[in-house]
Amino acid sequence: MTIPPGAGGPKKNSKQDEGQIRDDQSQPDLALVAPFGRDVIESLIPHRPPFLLVDEILELEPGKRVVGRREIRADDWWFPGHFPARPVMPGVLTIEAIAQAGAVAVLAAEENRGKVPFFAGIDDCRFKRVVEPGDILTLECEFTRVRGPIAKGEGRALVGDELAAQAILTVFVGE
Repeated sequence: MTIPPGAGGPKKNSKQDEGQIRDDQSQPDLALVAPFGRDVIESLIPHRPPFLLVDEILELEPGKRVVGRREIRADDWWFPGHFPARPVMPGVLTIEAIAQAGAVAVLAAEENRGKVPFFAGIDDCRFKRVVEPGDILTLECEFTRVRGPIAKGEGRALVGDELAAQAILTVFVGE
């Protein structure tokens, strides 16, 4: 397994980190192979616990689309205050989780490696279902337009087959 310099790599014997970064002889750049877990995610995006909201990447087309997953745990840091008697994941964090999955797709593109993704816009945002402890969020983001350092994508978070949230996300990729 070849890992970009300073990127770290999957923990050995970690079922969640079975994906890998491989050196593909047919192309000069490193190719990411999904599925992969947090170690590889952290080699791509700057987010770190407790604010890293993506556990695993299931599908990836660098610069184009991504499908990720986040297990919502009863001990997640926001539940003691939102809300103690009825724990609910804040909607803005659901959108952030979608954006972080999207950031993996954007920063997996060779020309964006090592850069920082910034929100530039959130449009047509809708919340359709409460997200609570025990739920598993499937995070999808597909980029519909990329012009220079600006990308626009359609994002969704699902619990099973139920839509939990959706939004059009605009990201600026900076240094």
